[in-house]
Amino acid sequence: MKWLSSRTARRVLAVCAPVVLAVVVAVGYSFFDEWTGKTGKGSGSANVTTASGKDINDLLGQLVDAPEESMEGYSREKFPHWDTNKPEHGFGADFTQYSKCTSRDVMMLRDATGSVKLDPKTCELTVGRGGGWQDQYGVLDSKTGKLKPYKFITDPAGVDAEHIVPLAEAWRSGANKRDEDTRRRIANDAVNLIASDPSANRSKGDQDAANYLPPGKFRCGYLEHYVKIKVKYALNVDPAEHTALRNAVADCVSRGEFK
Repeated sequence: MKWLSSRTARRVLAVCAPVVLAVVVAVGYSFFDEWTGKTGKGSGSANVTTASGKDINDLLGQLVDAPEESMEGYSREKFPHWDTNKPEHGFGADFTQYSKCTSRDVMMLRDATGSVKLDPKTCELTVGRGGGWQDQYGVLDSKTGKLKPYKFITDPAGVDAEHIVPLAEAWRSGANKRDEDTRRRIANDAVNLIASDPSANRSKGDQDAANYLPPGKFRCGYLEHYVKIKVKYALNVDPAEHTALRNAVADCVSRGEFK
C-alpha cells in the first residue's frame, strides 16, 4: 500500500474534517429528534411576533372605539367550545390529521416543546422526556413586584387554555350582538388560544388590555394576537383600552419586537 506523505495527509485532513464534522452533527441532531419524539410543531411558536411595525399600526388604525357594554346575558356557553379542529379555526395544514380532536387538544400540541405527541384517533396527549409547556406570560411576585421564575409544566392537566381576548371581554366588545357561530369561532380561533400557566391566566381573569398585559416575554406577541382578534371579529375597544394598546405597541416597536 502506498502511504500519503505527512504533508499531503494534513491537506486531506484539513479539507475533509469539516465535512465529516457537519455530517456527524446533522446525524446527531436527527437522532436526537427521533429519540426524544419531538414533533417539530411546538416550541412555543405561537409566542413570537410575526407582524411588522407597519402591520401592527395598520391594525390599530382599524380598531373601532366604543364604550364597553354590560355583561347582561353573558355565559361561557354562549361561546361554544371546544369545537373539533376545522380549517376555519386556522391551525394550518400541519394539524389537519387531528380533525377528530378539539381546538384545545391541537393548541396543546402546537404550543408544546420537546417530546409531546397527540394521537389523532384517541386525541390523547403523551408527554415524553423533556416534553412540556413553557409559560411565557410570567407572574409578578406580590411582595417584590418582580417576575417569578417562569414555569415549565409537564402535566397536560396543569396547563390552561388561555383566550387572549377573554370571552367575557369579547361579549362586552360586541360579541353579545353576534350570532352563535361567530362566537364559536372566537372561542376556537388558533390566534386567540395559547397554553399558559394557570396562575398567569387567573391573574388576568377577563380584563382587557387597559387593565392587563403579560409582565413577561409574551407581552408583544400577546398584543399582536389581541389586536388581530379584535379586528377580525369587529370587536370594539373602549378609549382607555385603545390608548393602552397604542402605548404598548409603540414601546414594542421602539424595542424592535415587531419586524
